Amino acid sequence: MSGETSTPDNIAPGSLVVVRDEEWLVTQVSQTRDGLLVDVQGLSELVAGTSAQFSQDLDRIEVFDPSLTKVVADSSPGYRRARLWLEATLRKTPLPIDDPTLAVADDMLLDPLDYQRKAVHKALDPSILRPRILLADAVGLGKTLEIGMILSELVRRGRGERILIVTPRHVLEQMQQEMWTRFALPFVRLDSVGIQQVRRRLPATRNPFSVYRRAIISIDTLKSDRYLAHLRKHRWDAVVIDESHNITGSTTQNNRLANVLAPQTDALILASATPHNGRKESFAELMRLLEPTSVDPDGEIDPADIERLVVRRHRNSAEVASVVGADWAEREEPRNILVDASPDEDAMAQELADHWLYGGPPRTGGEALFGWTLGKAFLSSPAALAETARARMKRAEHMSLADHESLTRLADLAEQSLDQRTGKYAALLEEFDRIGISVGSPSRVVVFAERVATLHWLRDRIMRDRRMTDQQVRVLHGGLSDVEQQEIVDSFKQEGSPIRVLVTGDVASEGVNLHRQCHELIHFDIPWSLIRIEQRNGRIDRYGQQFPPLITTLLLQPRDDRFSGDVRVLRSLMEKEYEAHRALGDTASIMGKYDVAAEEKQILDVLRGRKQLEQVIAEPDEVIDGDDLEAFLARLGQGDDEQTPTARRTAATGSGLYDAPVDYLREAVAEVYPRPDEAPLTSGGGGIGWVEHRAEQIVELTPPADLRSRLAVLPQSYLREREVTTRLKLATSVAKGQALMAAALQDEQESSWPAAHYLGPLHPVLDWVSDRALARLGRGEVYAVRGSGDATSVLVLGTLTNRAGQTVSSAWLQVEFPDPDSPLALVTPHGSAAGMLDAVGVGATMSNPGAVADVDALSGLIPAAMRRVEQHLAQTFTAAERQAAQHVEEWVTRATAWEREAEALIQRNDLRLRRIGVADQESLAQQRRPDRTQLRPLLVVVPAGHAVARQEGE
Repeated sequence: MSGETSTPDNIAPGSLVVVRDEEWLVTQVSQTRDGLLVDVQGLSELVAGTSAQFSQDLDRIEVFDPSLTKVVADSSPGYRRARLWLEATLRKTPLPIDDPTLAVADDMLLDPLDYQRKAVHKALDPSILRPRILLADAVGLGKTLEIGMILSELVRRGRGERILIVTPRHVLEQMQQEMWTRFALPFVRLDSVGIQQVRRRLPATRNPFSVYRRAIISIDTLKSDRYLAHLRKHRWDAVVIDESHNITGSTTQNNRLANVLAPQTDALILASATPHNGRKESFAELMRLLEPTSVDPDGEIDPADIERLVVRRHRNSAEVASVVGADWAEREEPRNILVDASPDEDAMAQELADHWLYGGPPRTGGEALFGWTLGKAFLSSPAALAETARARMKRAEHMSLADHESLTRLADLAEQSLDQRTGKYAALLEEFDRIGISVGSPSRVVVFAERVATLHWLRDRIMRDRRMTDQQVRVLHGGLSDVEQQEIVDSFKQEGSPIRVLVTGDVASEGVNLHRQCHELIHFDIPWSLIRIEQRNGRIDRYGQQFPPLITTLLLQPRDDRFSGDVRVLRSLMEKEYEAHRALGDTASIMGKYDVAAEEKQILDVLRGRKQLEQVIAEPDEVIDGDDLEAFLARLGQGDDEQTPTARRTAATGSGLYDAPVDYLREAVAEVYPRPDEAPLTSGGGGIGWVEHRAEQIVELTPPADLRSRLAVLPQSYLREREVTTRLKLATSVAKGQALMAAALQDEQESSWPAAHYLGPLHPVLDWVSDRALARLGRGEVYAVRGSGDATSVLVLGTLTNRAGQTVSSAWLQVEFPDPDSPLALVTPHGSAAGMLDAVGVGATMSNPGAVADVDALSGLIPAAMRRVEQHLAQTFTAAERQAAQHVEEWVTRATAWEREAEALIQRNDLRLRRIGVADQESLAQQRRPDRTQLRPLLVVVPAGHAVARQEGE
């Protein structure tokens, strides 16, 4: 095969290669234990639009020699084919990994805020070996949006082909929906239904992660031994672990999973509003996952490394408060309502006080604690108390007669009151009246309670007393399947949902967004944990909340004075949460335990009189002024007013050929389909039913099979309800996309997925038409067009790549030939593709009088242009090589210093494992050394007066 050479060492993103006699465009290159792994997209006719992976050890990969490029004429109107091919090529060309510009994040379906941009910049900081970050922003700031922005930028840099997102199971669909609707990143959702489909489709020995490039899965599913073996054999470009505080603890399955994933991925994004559990060792575990050398061999953490790798802000941080404005209404002063106990509740309280809490026989150990278990159940509901008492009588052996009689009395009293109007339940109904909760009212409320028995009791009572249906009063708890949980959460977001009262346990306290249609939250009982209280409140108090959130707590107050101190403690808990929320944005730091169970134990000690509340809960100022890790994180959360540099997109990230993605799509469709508005034919011909509603900013089309396959990973219910695979509708502006997202929460289909999907810069439909445009040009060919210059120019893209196959630097070069008969060639560098194209008169509007003549002679200019570019780049890339080499030396020096410190310590098993991680990091650093230059001719531009080629027969 002439024109190609078999030199795999020259393979880099953007290379043209031939494998199995088909032409491919290289999109990513990875070094694996088995050698070079090349990700490609098909260019030639048989493989156009196909993605594939080839291994250097298994396949003959032939790299095209750019100096043998052939120039062809473009006779299309306005040089449409050439402009489409250029646009497609540039879209497929990864940006340099160290490019500080946010190339696509600002064009996504969101209102990007500077504090969010700052998080993205930190994740992409070239001084960090790999894109790794802990997003530790407080509840409600939009960590999911920051995740999507980071992933989008990684995709644009060729570092996001294979992505895994690990989340709690109840937010699987929420995460999938955010990634698709806002960022046009399609992920397969491997929930219980998705897993079953995978098992039916694939042999048991097949690695499911080799089938799905981008997947969202719950941590509970993924941590099983069944998937760990697959994970150890799979490399990822990026892994996201949401609610990452759940992965600390060296003996847990979650921690084992994290330690399997971290070495298998380039980028790692951890997200948690509570990243610190009070143990420095646990926080060190998170830091080691991000960067093994960030924790000294003796376990010490350098504050400078925390600043490099951790982002932490809260609602009242300076950089947040200054920009959220009306898009996050300030929380109102909480309402802590003391509720007088009913006679039935007083009778239960009396029995508890006399026999279990303040009187009765002396008790120790678990017997002493059980009294408070009963007390907590009593404060939740009669149903919870009855359940707890009956369960104890069934389980306990050798129970005293007095205890058994007391439990029997408690259970009987509780069961007798189940249908009575108890004080706290009556107060709840009064709150419903204040809010306006009724069958015909649009008002909604979230009611939190800890015990499942309380949740069901409340649902049944509310349905009966308010004459509501089971669709208007829904219960959410961890006993439901992931699909059931997702269905309830998704329904509650919609304006047309029948749900008026959501009675939920603490399964909804992490990660679930309930603020779109609701700003009222009631604590029917109080968790004995500030962390849990904060998590609950954050469901409605978060970015995007248009109304001031109102948090109401119902505090039962029995007549027995012995309970008065306990009521004060619980009321103080709510007040302390509000103080910490305003001052720190984080309540966990004022107790310093960072763990729900540990906080509950401390509060129990206060209730039992063993400690004073002031001993277990600090003032916010005390936390900030401390000198420990908690204080450092608290100060980090105060933020600053520093502006984010180079935050917005520049011309360097676009081509200037099309004003908007829809303009590119319109022209590409017109080129590929002669009559795009015609309906497709069953035989495979015809058009795609293209219709553009310009005034409405909507286009619609019937997706062909190769486009449908790119969307198949999305939920079947969404594809069916929104008719995505039969009639794809696209919103062509951010404003329209946002309006449709809002409308999705109001329409009658009860789907929160928008009716038309926003045509963002990474949309699969643009990738689809780009593949079609690239396939229009033959192997090793470029177009010739007329421009505004006086001499012929060859436009060339030069890239510098490292040993890992990543683009380090790009150069846009114009090689001008003043005299085509002379070897003299002048090289002019440009700062961007758009700048280069503009300089030679290639843009959105062009006139084509006919195909350029003498293309064979123009082809003869290519070898000379390549030689001049090689000479020029030898100097141009020197600075980029030097800077990259400097980073490598810094990383290697850091790893070497860590190794020296480790040598001086006793070689415990855990330290030996850490040394392996550090050694891997040093090897990765060496892979970042630049080692190859790749050239690609893009276009030949001749003067405007250049002759028109003769047609055959002239």
